[in-house]
Amino acid sequence: MSANEERNKRIAASFWATLYSRDFVAVGEFMAVHGEYTDVFTPDEDVAIGGSQVSARLRLGLEPLSAIYHHPKHMVAEGNMVMFEHAEEWHWHTGETCTVRFVSVQEFDAQGKIVRWHDYPDLQLLLSTAPEWWMEHIMAGYQSGA
Repeated sequence: MSANEERNKRIAASFWATLYSRDFVAVGEFMAVHGEYTDVFTPDEDVAIGGSQVSARLRLGLEPLSAIYHHPKHMVAEGNMVMFEHAEEWHWHTGETCTVRFVSVQEFDAQGKIVRWHDYPDLQLLLSTAPEWWMEHIMAGYQSGA
């Protein structure tokens, strides 16, 4: 494995640790100025650009959770890409829970910033399990530009 691939894996591991500590501002700092984040199975225009939009999007979806637990599996790096298979166990204060499986793909620039983060979640499971109030919260946030 090259030095850049090792560096990218270290940055990615730090990124995920920061995300699950729920420090959304610090997560945004991992992003390049024009770095993009999206869940691939959502509409094409549903892309957060840059650290502040990424932070806002994560806060919108994850902050209302009463708990989130990370279940990491495999992380591989090749060139400027890191792919990560993992699951997130989501808990809402109203009692609903689900474990959403993901493959996350992150592309890094020469400075070690994320220029592309695409998540491939089990969106069907999430949408069928999430409480209605949370879905309404997400939709209201998207409509207001959060």
